Amino acid sequence: MANAASALAFAGVPRVNLMPPAEIERRRRASLARGWVWGVLAAVVAAVLIIMGAFALKLVADQQLAAEQAQTNALITELSGLSEVSGALAAEQELESFRADALGGDYAWAPVVASLRSALPQDVTLTGWDVVSGGVPQSDDAAAEVGLTGTLTLESPTPIDLPATVRGIRSLPGVTLVDGRSLSTGQQTVGSYVYELDLTLDQSIYSGQYATQEGGN
Repeated sequence: MANAASALAFAGVPRVNLMPPAEIERRRRASLARGWVWGVLAAVVAAVLIIMGAFALKLVADQQLAAEQAQTNALITELSGLSEVSGALAAEQELESFRADALGGDYAWAPVVASLRSALPQDVTLTGWDVVSGGVPQSDDAAAEVGLTGTLTLESPTPIDLPATVRGIRSLPGVTLVDGRSLSTGQQTVGSYVYELDLTLDQSIYSGQYATQEGGN
């Protein structure tokens, strides 16, 4: 009997589930329904948060777009205000280009004549010339391009040493070619001798005043 009493003491108080199976099933269903309700509520809350986040992002993007459009409009307004300046600059560049084409061969004739006269014998006079200016400079090497070509007329009361005179002129800066049209003593007029020389000068005689400046506006 003592052993039986000990076994009952360790086994604890006997319990009997008297709840009907229908009630147990009802409670199980109620618990399952509550779980579904909470799941649906959580899904709805998540969806609402996602929608609110997307709306916030769209609002920020719209604000940024509006700011960029405002800046673009401001720049367009500034550019339209500068259109007259741009037109004036374009007209200035066009006029400078036209001037460079028209006056690219500009040179001072007086220094050229003075240089030529300095190489003539004492009694020889430069009485005439028929010259044509060269074209617009096409390179930076002025000595490689023709700047002036034509004919000089010399007059002397006595015959001159024409080869020596030609050599003297040929030694001048800028002279690329000089030669007598005839190696004779020239045509004699009343009291004088007339000589004609073919002459070519390079573009070092150009003033460069109207040349187009690289990188200029």
